[in-house]
Amino acid sequence: MNSKAIAVMASGRGSNLKVILESVAAGECPVDVQLVISDKADAAALEIARDADVPHIMHLNPKDYQDRAQFDAACADLIDHHGCQWIVLAGYMRILSSSFVRRFRGRIINIHPAILPAFPGAHAVEDAVSYGVKVSGCTVHLVDEVLDGGPILAQAVVPVLDDDTRDSLHARIQMEEHKIYPATLKRMMEDGFSIIGRKVIWNS
Repeated sequence: MNSKAIAVMASGRGSNLKVILESVAAGECPVDVQLVISDKADAAALEIARDADVPHIMHLNPKDYQDRAQFDAACADLIDHHGCQWIVLAGYMRILSSSFVRRFRGRIINIHPAILPAFPGAHAVEDAVSYGVKVSGCTVHLVDEVLDGGPILAQAVVPVLDDDTRDSLHARIQMEEHKIYPATLKRMMEDGFSIIGRKVIWNS
């Protein structure tokens, strides 16, 4: 198995996939994007992957499978078939089944638009605005069975302005996501890490 090979799972615009692929092309992020999987046939992420000549690009329709576990098993088989060591979630909007997480434990990476453990879930940005926090940001973390609950790899802080809306704050958070995600993948490949309890200890 190629230790730098990754599968990216995406559902939407693919902005994080795009910056990862651009970082790879620029020689700044030493990962090998072998596979992109989307659960949406019209996801812009698929076109981004095609434009970047990703070797394997797949749309799997969840409606073709009996349940979430079967759909995830099909995705997992593709990931193993193409020799991917890591799974990188980039705007992937489906909650992964426990069986999928167990199969790839410690090898699934996600980015979340909040400073975890604050504001987990799908509405993190609007929750932060509604709560009135003065800072928010983004978190790169390992995925476990708890939604947005895995060990934290990296975080970046973004100030929340008095006149921020969900969209204005999210735009600034995404600017940080686009820096921190490829940088974290680079560090994973070059330095590696160990986990003690909940704490990620970088080897550098």
